[in-house]
Amino acid sequence: MDLNGATALVTGTNRGLGHHFAVELLKRGAKVYATARRPELVDLPGAEVLRVDITDQESVAAAAAAAPDVDLLINNAAFTGGGNFIGGDLDSIRAVMDSSYYGTLAMIRAFAPVLARNGGGAILNVLSTVAWMTVDGNTSYAAAKSAQWGLTNGVRVELAGQNTLVCALVPGLIDTETLREYARGSGIVLPEQRLNDPAELARRALDGIAAGEIEILDESAVEAKARLAGPPAQFDLSAAGASAAR
Repeated sequence: MDLNGATALVTGTNRGLGHHFAVELLKRGAKVYATARRPELVDLPGAEVLRVDITDQESVAAAAAAAPDVDLLINNAAFTGGGNFIGGDLDSIRAVMDSSYYGTLAMIRAFAPVLARNGGGAILNVLSTVAWMTVDGNTSYAAAKSAQWGLTNGVRVELAGQNTLVCALVPGLIDTETLREYARGSGIVLPEQRLNDPAELARRALDGIAAGEIEILDESAVEAKARLAGPPAQFDLSAAGASAAR
């Protein structure tokens, strides 16, 4: 897919990876709809800012109506604070699934006809290495990302007939202030050498879309996927690698 001249809609652009996706797309000559639940927090000169709450069907439908020229949909927004299944807040557990799974599905269902009218285009879903292994402290987020991986694979089959590329970005740790705050609060020492720079990760993902790749993995994700044939594993934040689940 040629990103120069493409029209992209990116969710969750007020900070982190979503912000860097929008910046890099603008650099590559794309028109960008930069979306967030709080659009007043989006600072992206050159982008068209829209309010989108991916868990609100009316908001999603309004975005599809306001952006009829989209040929690249990047599903980046997600709630990450689900916590563990046992002892965690049930409303937070529901919220993390509502965001990663049902929110992504709502965006795809709304924009699939838009993409079809515009020649097929592409969808990128931002997943996580924990889709392939759990992580103690946020097992519900890992499960939501597992569900999103299954969703991505299913949608790829369903939209093949309209020539829509459906791909997944599967990173390990991304160097964001949110992650660093969590690590400080939990007493975790992050492995600096395994942290993904979000700007570089956005560039790698867009290069993958341009090349027609269906999965774009970092080193941690490559290791995690290779272990799927073995015993279940958990993600060790302090090492950013897999260890056998007990």
